[in-house]
Amino acid sequence: MDTKYSFFVQSQVNKSDDSVFGYEVLLRKEDNGAWHLPQDFTELSIEDQVQLVEKTADIIKKNDGVNKVISFNLNSKQANDPYTLGEVIALKKRINPVDLTIELTEAMPLNQIQEFSVLLHQYGISLVIDDVGTGSNTFDNIKHLLPYVDKIKLAMQNLRMSGKANKIPEYVSFWVKQAERYCLDMVLEGVEDGNDQLLAQKYGINIQQGYLYGKPVMP
Repeated sequence: MDTKYSFFVQSQVNKSDDSVFGYEVLLRKEDNGAWHLPQDFTELSIEDQVQLVEKTADIIKKNDGVNKVISFNLNSKQANDPYTLGEVIALKKRINPVDLTIELTEAMPLNQIQEFSVLLHQYGISLVIDDVGTGSNTFDNIKHLLPYVDKIKLAMQNLRMSGKANKIPEYVSFWVKQAERYCLDMVLEGVEDGNDQLLAQKYGINIQQGYLYGKPVMP
C-alpha cells in the first residue's frame, strides 16, 4: 500500500487587524488512519512535496482568496538538494498570485544563503530563518546570514520544551533588537494564551502563530 502524505496548515495571524496573514504548511504522514510527523522530512522528495504544496495552495485560493502567504519549510539537507531552487521557483510561478515564503529550519553556509537570497528574491519569494535562538540557528551561527533574509521566526514552544520557558521574554527582547538592526520582520510562534499575546504586543510583533489561533489541520 502506498504511503500517504499531506500538508496540514496552521494559520498565521496579523494582530494589527486580526486577519489571517497566511499559513505555514506542515508535512504529515498517514499511518493506520492517523496522521503524524514523518521521521525524516526528506523521505518525501522535494518534487513530491512541491506538488503537495501546490494542491494546498489551490485549496487555500478557493477558500480564502489569493491574498495569503504560504510558508514552506526546508531543512539543510533539502536546501542542499541541487533541484530544490528550481522546484521552489517553478512552484511560485504556478501558485501566483499567492505569495510564497521559504522558512529555513537550519543554518546554511553564507555562500549558499547568498545564492538563495538573490535567486528567490528575483521571483518575489521571501526568505525566513526559522527557530532563531534554538537548535543550529543560534545567533553566532546565523548572524552573518541576517542581511540576506526578510524575516526571522522565534518559536516559543522550542524554549518551553527545552526547559527555558522563564527565558522567553529575554529571547524575545534580544531577537526583536536583531530584527530592528537588520530591518527584518518577525514572527512569534507558540502563542498559546493571553500572556503570550501581551508579550508580543509589548514588542510590537504583529504576525503571530500558535495553538491560541488554531492547531495544524487538514486544509
